[in-house]
Amino acid sequence: MRLVILDNYDLASEWAAKYICNRIIQFKPGQNRYFTLGLPTGLPRNHPESYHSYMWNNFFKHIDIDPNNAHILDGNAADLQAECDAFERKIEEAGGIDLFVGGIGPDGHIAFNEPGSSLVSRTRLKTLAMDTILANAKYFDGDLSKVPTMALTVGVGTVMDAREVMILITGAHKAFALYKAIEEGVNHMWTVSAFQQHPRTIFVCDEDATLELRVKTVKYFKGLMHVHNKLVDPLYSMKEGN
Repeated sequence: MRLVILDNYDLASEWAAKYICNRIIQFKPGQNRYFTLGLPTGLPRNHPESYHSYMWNNFFKHIDIDPNNAHILDGNAADLQAECDAFERKIEEAGGIDLFVGGIGPDGHIAFNEPGSSLVSRTRLKTLAMDTILANAKYFDGDLSKVPTMALTVGVGTVMDAREVMILITGAHKAFALYKAIEEGVNHMWTVSAFQQHPRTIFVCDEDATLELRVKTVKYFKGLMHVHNKLVDPLYSMKEGN
């Protein structure tokens, strides 16, 4: 497990972006090898706060991705379980997830795997915790009645099957969750802690997120930054990524 600590949010974001760019070059992505997670149910695809709209407006429309290579769970499918099962099959048919990138909530949930979720769970319909609903209310003008209460999400087991996992954790409000993820044992009440057992996990955080960690833990991982920074040395072509 790696813990990469940067001074602030912007530097943490920049480091993660550079790492992802290198991994894309090395991976040589092709048809049907792109996956994203989590579309809240009950929202049309063109709703401004749907996950589909968010991904297209903030990422996909700015890059040269083929729309056929973007697979987003359809929260308005007639049969939600069939939609989840089909998503798992698509991942398997594509050869699995090479790099999973995600964030966490202050309660340590990864994707929409709320506290108490099974650590071997697969893609499914999940009831959202009240803390998650309250956190999302800002996207719906503070009106809780408009916030979805359920969501489709990849499971913890689905993410654990990825060959590599990157978790982004920034801000003092997520410091306790990072502490639970790094310094305490695996616990289904803090689903992010499951990635202690993944062979290739990278936690990327800012200084504020380390406030609950022991001083010697922070010092240890900061002492490895000369190694971590080599991971983001620029690769300019597919050829260099070989």
